[in-house]
Amino acid sequence: MSSECELCAAGGETIWQDDLCRVVRIGGEEGDAFPGFCRVVWRAHVAEMTDLAACDRRHLMNVVFATEAALRALLRPDKINLASLGNAVPHLHWHVIPRWRDDSRFPLPIWGEAKRAAPPRKSADNEALAATIAEILSAEVSGA
Repeated sequence: MSSECELCAAGGETIWQDDLCRVVRIGGEEGDAFPGFCRVVWRAHVAEMTDLAACDRRHLMNVVFATEAALRALLRPDKINLASLGNAVPHLHWHVIPRWRDDSRFPLPIWGEAKRAAPPRKSADNEALAATIAEILSAEVSGA
């Protein structure tokens, strides 16, 4: 853990976690513009997927996919964007971003220039999102 790394410190409001990673909800302007925007953050301070053992890579991606599935089930977006950049903060994390055709930047990435005002959207509450992520991961582990 690095005291200078914003993702080691927090990176958002934690809504689900285990010993290896956590799912955080992005707040502020980005969270308002893109309701449900989450990051899946690997706990150990590593920069790249290949820094992880194969079983840890699979675990991280299972959490990313469970977060995507939970957001799709709860919010019904038109699209989900998955991104792992790490250029500004070299701490392994994945962005899981619900998108709608009428959001402010669609079809551009969320970091592009706004094209229009977006209609207000309600996001899933954190408890429902955490419960759905846990349910999906549990089903995957049990083979259901």
